[in-house]
Amino acid sequence: MRVEDIMSTTVKTVGPNDLVKDVAILMVMDHISGAPVVDDDNNLVGIISEKDILQHMFPELDEIMSDTHFDFENMEHNYKTTMEVKIGDIMTKSVASIDLNMPCLKAASTMWLRKFRRIPVTHKNKLVGIVSIGDVHRAIFKSCMSG
Repeated sequence: MRVEDIMSTTVKTVGPNDLVKDVAILMVMDHISGAPVVDDDNNLVGIISEKDILQHMFPELDEIMSDTHFDFENMEHNYKTTMEVKIGDIMTKSVASIDLNMPCLKAASTMWLRKFRRIPVTHKNKLVGIVSIGDVHRAIFKSCMSG
């Protein structure tokens, strides 16, 4: 069984020039925690997650370690500033992806080793889908039950 047999081809994507506020709305409304970032030609250029957005608000380690008192209670105000940032400025640029021809268990192994729950599927760097660890589990379960 190959990734292309089990992947989802309906993927919510965003662009690097999209604003965080628009992507945050997408995440909240569609109950997703992240999305692949693609350019105008559907090339995978990054990935954005809730963690990336929230991390933008956090102070740098040297700020926390300095003698000055850091007011974590007031950090929520930084979120309004973050809303106007472009996704391309805070996305994770080095994105792991898998090819649609990869065997399902190799994809699951890749996700397991990297501690991912889902991973973009590409073919010639074009985004063609997404696969989750649950997709792999369901497919293997079905094949065992029908055999």
